[in-house]
Amino acid sequence: MNKLTRYDPAEALVNDEEIAVFMADALETGDAAYIAKALGIVARAKGMAQIAAQTGLSREQLYRSFSEKGNPTLKTTLAVMNALGIGLTIKHTSCQ
Repeated sequence: MNKLTRYDPAEALVNDEEIAVFMADALETGDAAYIAKALGIVARAKGMAQIAAQTGLSREQLYRSFSEKGNPTLKTTLAVMNALGIGLTIKHTSCQ
């Protein structure tokens, strides 16, 4: 009998290009919970302890904020994005 293992997407994010594509796809969904979860996955890929140290937030707070049930504040989200070297670009979209 074959034993199944859990897939961890954080293990697949091995370089900045993959992280950028992953986050761009998450942002395109427009789903705030999904975007937060994706940002948490990226933070785990880069090392949650390192992100915690750079942001001044605890690892536990980061795990909680970016979990499936988490709801990070904009301040926390921006701090983590800054620590990861990720930025947002705003573009105007027309309403149709």
